[in-house]
Amino acid sequence: MTNPPDPGAQAPPAQASFGFRDVPASEKAGMVRQVFESVAPRYDLMNDLMSGGVHRLWKNTLVDVVNPRPGEKFLDVAGGTGDIAFRILKRQGERPDVTVCDINPAMLEVGRDRAVDRGLLGGLTWTTGDAEALPFPDRSFDGYTIAFGLRNVTDIDKALGEAHRVLRPGGRFFCLEFSKVTSPALGRLYDTYSERALPFFGKLVAKDAESYRYLHESIRRFPPQRELAQRLRKVGFANVAWRDMTLGVVALHTAWRI
Repeated sequence: MTNPPDPGAQAPPAQASFGFRDVPASEKAGMVRQVFESVAPRYDLMNDLMSGGVHRLWKNTLVDVVNPRPGEKFLDVAGGTGDIAFRILKRQGERPDVTVCDINPAMLEVGRDRAVDRGLLGGLTWTTGDAEALPFPDRSFDGYTIAFGLRNVTDIDKALGEAHRVLRPGGRFFCLEFSKVTSPALGRLYDTYSERALPFFGKLVAKDAESYRYLHESIRRFPPQRELAQRLRKVGFANVAWRDMTLGVVALHTAWRI
């Protein structure tokens, strides 16, 4: 005998945004995986070109706010190339413990190679996994970071719920993501730049204009600051806040697991 459906349960979305297109939700993860398999070898170079190197300052600010302490366990999701993990590792000093989880093996391979080149052989764990179904037990980590990855998941609320699940009570959540520019004039200029520059640099450097067109479109469709904060509260986070950087080109969202 089957149980009747729970009337309060929320059905998974039948459609998901893939840039400006709506695609079957079941297909989005595979499509995103193909994008990042394509861009992985030139991903960091492209970040420098597209942001003029400012992405490094944004990431440094993230880790300043994280302020990792020795002995804490951190999970960096969608961080395959290691940019955030390496910064946490350096700041943590003694007894570092950072797990990098990314759905894309090609990105993880880039990160592992970079770690070896830098002599970072201890305190790092590399795991293939989905932000919406993390392969870790409940209450496993003291800190959760995700930088420029949340907009690529199929179901943002499910990913936020997983972040809440794997954090210990008192654990901290940090999300660095492109957001809603606070200046209308700058917003129009930024939209025009990203719409044209991302595919141009993608074609020139990575030989893949379409993947970078998707990245531009995914930025445009990501929830603005206030909406994302509300969604964090809805899955159970407390002390939810954000700070805009570069007039809202990116925002750093923080929250606590109580």
